[in-house]
Amino acid sequence: MKIETKQGSVVDRVIDGIINDIISGKLQPGMRLATEPELSLQYGVGRNSVREAVKQLQAFGILYIKRADGTFVSETYNQKMLDPMLYSIILKKNSWRDFVELRSVIDIGTLNVVLLRDDIGSFLPELYRTYGELSAEMHAVNPSVDRALELDNQFHCQVAGAAQNPMLETITDYINRLTIPSRLETTNQILKSGDVDRFVALHRQLLTVIECKQTDQIVKAVQDHYIFWK
Repeated sequence: MKIETKQGSVVDRVIDGIINDIISGKLQPGMRLATEPELSLQYGVGRNSVREAVKQLQAFGILYIKRADGTFVSETYNQKMLDPMLYSIILKKNSWRDFVELRSVIDIGTLNVVLLRDDIGSFLPELYRTYGELSAEMHAVNPSVDRALELDNQFHCQVAGAAQNPMLETITDYINRLTIPSRLETTNQILKSGDVDRFVALHRQLLTVIECKQTDQIVKAVQDHYIFWK
């Protein structure tokens, strides 16, 4: 009988081993994992540790179980695969400057991908519709901060969706959710200060970059967009 200590580190060793095998190509998508006893022998750990490792990887969407057939490597992308990485962002969200820089890198990269599309006209009407609703809400006599933020989120999610990359969409969605408190406060301040026109114009600037495929203006448009969000 094996006696194991530091259960977390033992389980992590099995998880790391399986992930490394997937990265190296030793385990291919759709391939069946070794049996529990075989993995236990391979990593020199107890079967409980193997079971826990497989359970965690299944929760992340990396493995899936077929009854009576065994455990297999996922063949398709699952949003849950990014959850552990994105949770690390949540844990470090007090490093605000680093976080803002991360979002800017993602936004710049997303726009570069979007501008490579040949069918920009297919999603522009929806973007303009959201932009129009955002502008109308911000200029309303009694604007709703919550509604304005909802439309702002929708606008940026639509831009990310135009990249046609599920990972970018997932990351953008997480970042939008993580920044809701600060952006809610920022939107409130913009409405109180009367700087609404500038805020709306920054969204129009992003639309122009996309519509006219102004690749050389992407960095400036993104950096300008953060002028209120510090």
